[in-house]
Amino acid sequence: MVDEVTGADEWRGWRAATQAALYGVDGTGGFYRRSEGPAGHFRTSVHASPLFAEAVARLLCRVDEALGRPAPLDFVDMAAGRGELVTGVMAALPDDVAARTRAYAVEVADRPAGLAHGIGWLSEPPGKINGLLFANEWLDNVPVEVAEVDSVGVTRLVLVRRSGAERLGEPVSGPEAQWLARWWPPTGEEGLRAEIGLSRDTAWASVVSCVERGLAVAVDYAHTADARPPYGTLTGFRDGRETPPVPDGSCDITAHVALDACAEAGARAVTGAPRTRLGARLLTQRAALRALGITGARPPLALASTSPAAYVRALASAGEAAELLAPGGLGDFGWLLQPVGIPDAPDPLKP
Repeated sequence: MVDEVTGADEWRGWRAATQAALYGVDGTGGFYRRSEGPAGHFRTSVHASPLFAEAVARLLCRVDEALGRPAPLDFVDMAAGRGELVTGVMAALPDDVAARTRAYAVEVADRPAGLAHGIGWLSEPPGKINGLLFANEWLDNVPVEVAEVDSVGVTRLVLVRRSGAERLGEPVSGPEAQWLARWWPPTGEEGLRAEIGLSRDTAWASVVSCVERGLAVAVDYAHTADARPPYGTLTGFRDGRETPPVPDGSCDITAHVALDACAEAGARAVTGAPRTRLGARLLTQRAALRALGITGARPPLALASTSPAAYVRALASAGEAAELLAPGGLGDFGWLLQPVGIPDAPDPLKP
């Protein structure tokens, strides 16, 4: 789209610009449709270690028990990349659980070659899920508007061109202004920024509403109302390195997620469903993975003498676990657990 006066790309809000850059126009183009997939540009917990998929498989087994071991049991990998997580989870499940599990990968890209035939490949989550929906690093790529306080204290939308050049637009108004007032109120200091998470609330509520009984989990870079970043978090990634966010389709564009706002939106989405004894929970990945059996503990040194090969394997596994749990890194990711329709379910993070 071209500005008739300047001949340059027209000014758009960051949400529209990011949507086109990441997902293309009319189902074609976009960063996430490229052949190399997300793993070619950034490292997630899924790529860091198979221990992550094993932990998710344990969580699915606990949801299975809470649901009374249904047949079928659903597992939905939201924003599945090239199917790495769903493949790892199915491989880690006990045979009896795997035999009852319907696995789905949800992704905008085409189905990758070599994915197991038994795994469904969808562009949208199935409408009736009984089991676990797991969204790892999905919400941070749901595009958002960006707001900034101007020189007289007015909070305005930030507009951007494909080159990444920015300017301020109209004052924030309507539902977006209401969202800011509720979740990220501006202070009036010039230059302060916020990412308006309304679109993410809507997206999360939409997928939670697909769960009839079970658990929806979102894992992402996150912040809560008591610690919002004053200048926002919008950034880009390309070839494994952080880069300025340029909405031309050449890089990933991401911003941290207000998971507390998403939790409230998800709760509204299941109003009228059977009451759950366990409400939505927010915790760090470090706490969640430890509850799912990943400790990062080093193997006993005596094992090096009795079984050197086993010691080396255990030491490598401990190193991978340490990366998943690391403060200042993957361990600081936020986990949102949203149960649906399991009135007598135990805490799914407890055995």
